[in-house]
Amino acid sequence: MSRLRKLILQILAGIVAIWLAKEFIEGVKFSGTFKTLLIVGSVLGFINFFIKPLLNLITLPLRIITLGIFSIFINIGIVWGVDIFFPELEITGLLPLLLTTLIVWGLSIIASHL
Repeated sequence: MSRLRKLILQILAGIVAIWLAKEFIEGVKFSGTFKTLLIVGSVLGFINFFIKPLLNLITLPLRIITLGIFSIFINIGIVWGVDIFFPELEITGLLPLLLTTLIVWGLSIIASHL
């Protein structure tokens, strides 16, 4: 699969994940327009495509020691960073952040296997 196709799928996964989180998770609010949702999801997709592999490489020893569980903390940090960077996205509480991360993580895995 071409890298461009993988990038597009990661962007779409990010957009859909943010939309699903705002619709179905209590504690996740999005006050922006649809265009802003596209931008937030695109940034999330770009981060998952470009920065997450570097973070996975850097934290490889921790991921090996924890049998991969540390990956969830990488994903939580990415979603939290997007939440901080965009004031339109408001995730209040640890449980909504974890659930949003699981949605992003799941859709990202599905997108990478398409």
